[in-house]
Amino acid sequence: MNEEAVRRMKENPRYQELVSTRSRFGWILTAIMMVVYYGYIMIIAFDKELLAIKLGDGVMTVGIPVGIGIIIFTVILTGIYVRRANSEFDEMTEELVKEVK
Repeated sequence: MNEEAVRRMKENPRYQELVSTRSRFGWILTAIMMVVYYGYIMIIAFDKELLAIKLGDGVMTVGIPVGIGIIIFTVILTGIYVRRANSEFDEMTEELVKEVK
């Protein structure tokens, strides 16, 4: 794209809506992940006994499945972002490019 097209795109209200919506969604997912992750770290720091509770007769503790759950939760959040980006955000981008051309 040439500089004139880039300028028109940046001035377009739909572009500003796209950037705002995508940024807000990204920050919301980031905040959710930070709360989950740092919540886990805070439990490790201040209530080790909670995560040290044994599950059954083996060596498995509550902390292991919770940690695995956080990893799975991260993958799910990534999937949510990718799904929305590939549908809503890509459609908005295509419409914007058509308008600018």
